[in-house]
Amino acid sequence: MWGAELAAALGADGTAGRIYEVEPSGPFEDDPNVTDKKLPGNPTGSYRSRHPLRVVREVLGWPPHAPEVLGGMLASLALLREQGRDVIED
Repeated sequence: MWGAELAAALGADGTAGRIYEVEPSGPFEDDPNVTDKKLPGNPTGSYRSRHPLRVVREVLGWPPHAPEVLGGMLASLALLREQGRDVIED
């Protein structure tokens, strides 16, 4: 949910984000941009792969975070950017 909400909030058109259930076609790993260094383990269920993903279904009716919670996350991201710490690990 976080990714969809942040993408929508940071996007220019303001449309709601979408969440898809996907199936990997090859190896995948925990996404280091949100796991281990920032959160222990993988509580967000965030992964990445260099291989294609097959969309199984769109997840509909997910409950959004409260506006103040989303605002707090956006403020945290802005602070990281200000500090030059908004690094994406490849």
